[in-house]
Amino acid sequence: MTNDVIITGAGPNGLMLACELALAGVRPVVLDRLAERSAEQKANGLVGQVIRLLDHRGLYQRLSGAPGAPDPVPRFVFGAFPLDLRQLDGNPLHALPVPQHRIEAALEERARELGVTVRRGFEVTGLTQDDTGVTVDVDGPSGAEQLRARYLVGADGGRSTVRKLAGIGFPGVTSPDPVARIAHVLPPAELRVLDTGEVLLPGCPTPFLPYTHTRTDHGVFLLAPMGPELVMMATLEWSGPPVDESVPPTVDELRASVRRVTGADLALAPASTPGAHTPRRQVGHNTRLAERYREGRVLLVGDAAHVHAATGGPGLNLGLQDAANLGWKLAAELQGWAPPGLLDSYHRERYPIGERVFMHSQAQMALMSPGPAVTALRALFGELLSHQDNLGRIAALMAGSDVRYDTDCPHPLAGGFVPDLPLTTAAGPTRLAEAARSGRALLLDLSEGPTQLAELAAGWKDRVDVLAAGCPQPPAGALLLRPDGYVVWAASPGEADPDGLLRALRTWFGEPASARL
Repeated sequence: MTNDVIITGAGPNGLMLACELALAGVRPVVLDRLAERSAEQKANGLVGQVIRLLDHRGLYQRLSGAPGAPDPVPRFVFGAFPLDLRQLDGNPLHALPVPQHRIEAALEERARELGVTVRRGFEVTGLTQDDTGVTVDVDGPSGAEQLRARYLVGADGGRSTVRKLAGIGFPGVTSPDPVARIAHVLPPAELRVLDTGEVLLPGCPTPFLPYTHTRTDHGVFLLAPMGPELVMMATLEWSGPPVDESVPPTVDELRASVRRVTGADLALAPASTPGAHTPRRQVGHNTRLAERYREGRVLLVGDAAHVHAATGGPGLNLGLQDAANLGWKLAAELQGWAPPGLLDSYHRERYPIGERVFMHSQAQMALMSPGPAVTALRALFGELLSHQDNLGRIAALMAGSDVRYDTDCPHPLAGGFVPDLPLTTAAGPTRLAEAARSGRALLLDLSEGPTQLAELAAGWKDRVDVLAAGCPQPPAGALLLRPDGYVVWAASPGEADPDGLLRALRTWFGEPASARL
């Protein structure tokens, strides 16, 4: 039996890709080497444009437990600089504090609802590919076996077996510093919370902002209250005492690090609330980017394609949008309507975004490192951040809202992620994000008058939905959206651009159905 797609790795990125493929009518098989979902604490939440993408799929509401649209966060951090985003006109940055195991659970639940098969306890040991597919060697619960698929996607993390077996290089830099330590602990009795919301540690004259990396002369400190009985505490140290990586990290090790970084000696005790609270340690960091995201019928998403420092939480923003970018393109290839080069555009579009995260994660680590030269650089950088334009650029960088894919459409919305718009349709009021829940391409007619748009797009009705709607302040007369939420064509109100629309339909969604018969 030949599967359409095998995805290795049932983490967030692999499961998101599985959902995207299933929405497009492809039923992938997901393999994971673990017998059951990991309870290990990894990412602490979602940051950036990915939250708006999840809103397009109805997954934001599952994860947040709140109806309606996500709101931007008033504050964030970049390189241990607190960012007051309330100053911005049009704050682009969203964040959702939810642990990774909950993200994985929600995505797996959705994948299974869509008919995806998730098989656990299967480890990939080899692969060969030819012109029609990929043969995958696996060790499973019943021993060694071979599986066959038309395409194989590695979503198996930074040490990706699939990437290595496919012969894809993973160049970058490895640094022995800093050493990061993190644990969830009981709130120490010595903490004092000031009326300003800042936290004062014993022996420290300067209070700390919660949820914010704070640079000291000896490292970086982070404290994030997660509830009345739970505090996340973390440190970063450069050139600290030697670490024996064979010894598991402990709360006492974190306590000693907090004392070195802040000067405060806090009585730390493990958290007693349910959840994954095992202390973690990471020695140094890797910043690496796969040479290519595709090798024949093998593709990479998420950490299999890129690893970097976690500062600012860009990992899932990057990886989950990789999955959304790849999903509809791979489905188009499998279903036979993909225009030439569409699947190759996955690497062409996402690789530069990986490079951009590569750049800013390294820049943040440099800005947090100790030393008088860095202190001087931070003084200058702080002055730059006092200007709203610069603050806005950093916020857009962290959100990923500055991403613009190449299109030949001159409209200012073209190439970017579509703004969420209030709409009035024949079925009643809605939001654009709710209208996009099918995961299909969408031609949105906002002209509130008779147009030829539906007629022009009729040949693509098997791939593109058409929706006529009213909008109080329409940013365009019409918009053509890819399934991943990016605008590939737009026309200003009152303008007719039938040639541009037809060109965009062919460029992104192939020939009309009649031409393929």
